[in-house]
Amino acid sequence: MSAEIVVIGSGFAARQLIKNLRSLDKNVPVRLFAADSCDEYSKPELSHVFTRGCDADALTRQTAAEWAESQRIMLHPYTVVSAIDTAAHVVKTSAGDFRYDKLVLATGAQAIVPTVKGSDLICTLNSQQEYRRYQAGLAEAKRVLMIGGGLIGTELAMDFSRAGKSVTVVDRSSSLLSALLPPEIAARLQNRLMNNGVEFVFRNELSELSRHQDALQASFSNGLKRTFDAVVCAIGLRPDLTLARAAGIEVRHGIVVDETLATSAADVYALGDCAEIGGKLMPYLQPATLAAMTLARNLTGSAAKLTLPTLLINVKTPDLPLHLAGDPANPAYRWEIAISPAGLIAKGYDRNDIFRAFVVSEDHLKLAFSMLKEIKLNATA
Repeated sequence: MSAEIVVIGSGFAARQLIKNLRSLDKNVPVRLFAADSCDEYSKPELSHVFTRGCDADALTRQTAAEWAESQRIMLHPYTVVSAIDTAAHVVKTSAGDFRYDKLVLATGAQAIVPTVKGSDLICTLNSQQEYRRYQAGLAEAKRVLMIGGGLIGTELAMDFSRAGKSVTVVDRSSSLLSALLPPEIAARLQNRLMNNGVEFVFRNELSELSRHQDALQASFSNGLKRTFDAVVCAIGLRPDLTLARAAGIEVRHGIVVDETLATSAADVYALGDCAEIGGKLMPYLQPATLAAMTLARNLTGSAAKLTLPTLLINVKTPDLPLHLAGDPANPAYRWEIAISPAGLIAKGYDRNDIFRAFVVSEDHLKLAFSMLKEIKLNATA
């Protein structure tokens, strides 16, 4: 009998891995443990649920049972993995102890919530399960405070606004999407949101949250106090390292893996939001997809190494959609920006006038893939 592969986690990376495993080997035994229902849904759709009036159950594309049958895997939904014994090759779960030949950690990441008084009143939308928990209150909310002006916070702010809610975004930085865009480009998206009624409070942060009659009173670091119906946090994700750390597997920002996706423990691998690749966390679909393809090959007898191209990031803001790549927030770059009714084309050049980054919007999104090739050629010239 073939060696059994055990996967912990049921997110995008885990599902891509199993899809690739099945394309390479129809018969290798695969067992998957998930703490949630394990129903399949598209996580990026969480950025648009309020505009579309979509409830949590409607996000489900395929039930866990249907998916397990189609992929011929042994599935354990609502099962908590409590420990990993890397010496004995055993995972300990709420359903019993199971031996593995190869183990894959796809434990994902959890939404970061500020450690302030009243933090238990803050909502997060990092999963279908979280959306199901908060959807009723968020649907009724008319005034929403969004903590974080990064990628997810910006997408959610536009979604809430388009759904007719009054939205305030608070962020400790001085501009929107400060980790991804130079201020002069981010200002275009910020202005579009402001024209739709979104308010921004920069260089500030939430310091306390409390119930005030039927609403929530938010206190900010500058002394300002405002009342909202709901508070949503999108300041980032923290990889779930609990199992790996307790098992003695090397962790830093994430679970450390090499080019083959192998961890420091024999026969244990990691991918997705929990994995640290080349010293970096990469919580995006493209690297997760490529990592899953590479790991599937290695789990079925190959010796593949992960090679990541220049990452293309999609900012899913329908009123001003953006594609960007390179390192657009690098302050050393010189920008050439062309704005027309069709949208924006911005190119960033280093001190040697080599094309290193770009941002395109609206009708110019189709240029992104050809520009990606130019960045790659110039970066290796």
